[in-house]
Amino acid sequence: MNSGRSRDWMWAEAVDLIDRVQRLHQQAFAPAKASGGAPNWEPPADMLETEAELLVLVALPGVDLDQTEAFIDEGVLVVRGYRILPPELRIAKIHRLELPQGRFERRLPLPPGRYDSVRRSSVHGCLLVTLNKVNGGLRR
Repeated sequence: MNSGRSRDWMWAEAVDLIDRVQRLHQQAFAPAKASGGAPNWEPPADMLETEAELLVLVALPGVDLDQTEAFIDEGVLVVRGYRILPPELRIAKIHRLELPQGRFERRLPLPPGRYDSVRRSSVHGCLLVTLNKVNGGLRR
C-alpha cells in the first residue's frame, strides 16, 4: 500500500472518529430541551455544495418522509422527526436492535450564504434536503 494513501486513510479515520465522539459528547451533555420530549439520537449526515444548491444527505433508513421536517433556524439547518418500530415487529422476539428508535434531531451549521426553498426527498433510505442558494449564495 502506498504510504501516502495509508496516511490519508488513517487521517480520514481519525477525523471520522473525532466527529463521532463530538456528536456523542453533544448528545450526552446537551442542555435539557423544552417539553415535548427531547430527541434521543442524532443521525449522521453529509453536506455537499454545488453552484446553485446545498445538498444534505441524512441517513434515516426506515423513516418515512412524512415523519421528518427540515427548516433553517438562524443559519442552522434543523432536521428532526422520529423513527418507530413497525407494528409487525412490536410483537416479535428481538434478537438485536441496533437502529435507534424515537425522536431524532440534527442541527447542522450552514456555510455562509443565503438559502431558501428547503425541499425534502427520499433517496436510497436517506433523507435528501435541498436548499436553493439565493443570488449564488452571497450574503447581502
